[in-house]
Amino acid sequence: MVYTPVIADQVGNVDVDWLGNDIVIEAFADPKVDGVTCHVAYFERGLIDRLQKGDWFEDPSNSSIACRQTGAISIGDIDRSDEGENVFSESRSIVWKSVQVKRIFDEANQTLIYISHARDVQNGSAKMSISTVPLFQGN
Repeated sequence: MVYTPVIADQVGNVDVDWLGNDIVIEAFADPKVDGVTCHVAYFERGLIDRLQKGDWFEDPSNSSIACRQTGAISIGDIDRSDEGENVFSESRSIVWKSVQVKRIFDEANQTLIYISHARDVQNGSAKMSISTVPLFQGN
């Protein structure tokens, strides 16, 4: 399966302290499911914080996600396995760490599940956030 990178649009930037640290909010449309938009929020360290801590090349991999129906939903050729498929990825360090968003289709409950989690070459992380989009079409 080929993973096509998705480009996110920055839609918000919240200053959290005087060190230049921010919470960045980005939006991206699911490339294989028309009508679904996800918003991911993550922490971005400022220059002063990087100077103080001496860790130039890495941001925390914490993130939060919310996905909603933003139009008529049309599901394309998606991975239907329990492992799901990558929808979005953003680097949080030069080489080793990234924030990933995967889509999993819960066919029995007609729900798309989006999970945002840290991906690290050496150390797995329990930091995650989940959002669901029900496909139920009521009368």
